[in-house]
Amino acid sequence: MAKETGRKLIAQNKKARHDYHILDTYECGLVLTGTEVKSLRQGRASLADGFVQIDGNEAWLHNVHVPEYSQGTWTNHSARRRRKLLMHRAEIDKLESKSQETGHTIVPLALYFKDGRAKVEIALAKGKKEYDKRQTLREKQDRREAERAVSAVRRRARG
Repeated sequence: MAKETGRKLIAQNKKARHDYHILDTYECGLVLTGTEVKSLRQGRASLADGFVQIDGNEAWLHNVHVPEYSQGTWTNHSARRRRKLLMHRAEIDKLESKSQETGHTIVPLALYFKDGRAKVEIALAKGKKEYDKRQTLREKQDRREAERAVSAVRRRARG
């Protein structure tokens, strides 16, 4: 069997980028059971309610939904169990000190396979206020309208 290369996205947390200002991102490995890996290979997972908690000098991923493997037997995993993240001690210490600040949290952004190994991209984030969310949405719409106008002008120039 050929060795798997590249990055294969499994799940993405688009809502996190809408709800939080992303300050810093990290790539971490995950401690998984066999049936979890098989379920992830089928492309089934949800990061919607996920968060990271530092507990006793270890980083843990909570509330990430990896559905049970359909061909699994009594060895199957529970769907929302907490999973240990594999990070360097310095990164964990840095994240712990930063996340203690008011309004800061650690959220998962993406779950993917990189060269055959399951990885999760986590981010140190600060919650957005309601007006920040509206401002971001407005900027996105303005950018989209500007791109539409430019492409319309280019179309007229060609035609």
